[in-house]
Amino acid sequence: MLFNSIEFILFFIAVLSVYFFLPLKYRILMLLVASCYFYMAFVPIYILILFITIVIDYFAGILIEKSEGKNRKILLILSLVSNIGILCYFKYFNFLNDNLSSLLQTFDLKNGISNLSILLPIGLSFHTFQAMSYTIEVYRGNQKSEKNFVTYALYVMFFPQLVAGPIERPQNILNQFKIKHQFEYNRFADGLKLMAWGFFKKVVIADRLSEMVDYVYNDPTHYKGIPLIISTIFFSIQIYCDFSGYSDIALGSARMMGFDLMKNFDRPYASKSIHEFWRRWHISLSTWFKDYLYIPLGGNRVVIWRKYYNLLIVFLISGLWHGASWNFIIWGGIHGILLIISSIIENISFIKIKISESRLFKSFASFFSIILVFTLTSIAWIFFRASSFKDAYHVLKNLLKATKPQLKLIMNGNEESLKSLVYLGTDSINFWIAIASIFLLFTIEYLQAKFALTYKLSKSNPIIRFSSYSIIILIILYFGVFNRNVQFIYFQF
Repeated sequence: MLFNSIEFILFFIAVLSVYFFLPLKYRILMLLVASCYFYMAFVPIYILILFITIVIDYFAGILIEKSEGKNRKILLILSLVSNIGILCYFKYFNFLNDNLSSLLQTFDLKNGISNLSILLPIGLSFHTFQAMSYTIEVYRGNQKSEKNFVTYALYVMFFPQLVAGPIERPQNILNQFKIKHQFEYNRFADGLKLMAWGFFKKVVIADRLSEMVDYVYNDPTHYKGIPLIISTIFFSIQIYCDFSGYSDIALGSARMMGFDLMKNFDRPYASKSIHEFWRRWHISLSTWFKDYLYIPLGGNRVVIWRKYYNLLIVFLISGLWHGASWNFIIWGGIHGILLIISSIIENISFIKIKISESRLFKSFASFFSIILVFTLTSIAWIFFRASSFKDAYHVLKNLLKATKPQLKLIMNGNEESLKSLVYLGTDSINFWIAIASIFLLFTIEYLQAKFALTYKLSKSNPIIRFSSYSIIILIILYFGVFNRNVQFIYFQF
């Protein structure tokens, strides 16, 4: 069941229509049943995998809390191995087997193990990591084990964030399930506004851009120069709007019911460094890797070369988490290397430049830094989007080729040339709607960060307030792409 579908809208209305009228214990049970229904709408049989992991970690948490010494660690390891084992079986078995086959072929040997003919359970990486954070936190003594099985199951399966996060910590969400939230108009309205903003990002921007990006990236070997540049920039914006749009809908739907989920995005393309980008992008995953992998590896408390090694390991694993492909590993490696280079530059004293006190110079430096970070992340996204390393290599190799002849064709105003080189298979209306929507997105995000736009709107004249909300809703209804029913990108993870 996709968020951007009429089925979800009807489902969510049905949930809300009974939620606030139920006693607390029945609310939790109802939400669990609703979450099961939501998940089973994709591939019903995979609910069994979720159930197995839930049972394992539920009892693991109780036993870890009761145990002492080495037994605690053994129980934690067993829990983690179970979760990672299930993840590896469904997500990485074929990838590892294919690489084994390639390795054996170099020695003229044949791999007798066949690939599995199975689909990846939707959102497996997300709810696996959420389940792992629970047992780790119980082991560390930061969280009491949850004795109520229904409550724990809901922690893993809560439908707003079940398939694409944010990846919640038990300390944040478990206690919220034990509170009988009353209907609050302001929270309900805030949640509704956040959902609307998420739908705007998804159906107006991301789904429109997906058509143009797919036009090039489904077979990039036919393109050079300008189409590759435009489609690469568009994908950077598409994946942001797609994923942050999902997060906004998740946070908004949870808030309407009284729950506060952690913020997952904070204007990442306004970042002035790669470090800052990863503090703003997919925050729940970044902090997960920091707390459960980077810091246990030694974090910043080790010699400098080990710190860089830790960074690279974390981002290589982060890349692998995103997908069973060398492209994702390379994508993670690129970000790891960029972070290392950034750290090295920051630590070399003679490279540090004292920035002028001039406001104009500071503004220019900030703008240049933002453009540079966006460019670097966009180049890295090539490996994320390309279907193979061969395709990614072609895009990188031909990104800046044949741009002058293409510019001449564009300047001549030939409609076919514009459709192929600029509009990327669509028409001028869709292209310029996309451009205008992107401009509106970044303008509103800037105003929100600078002037707390939503707060000021909530305190403004009712006519202005409702007119603004109505405009966003009309934009979604009129300019939204509803005929393609495009799945959220991160559902594949």
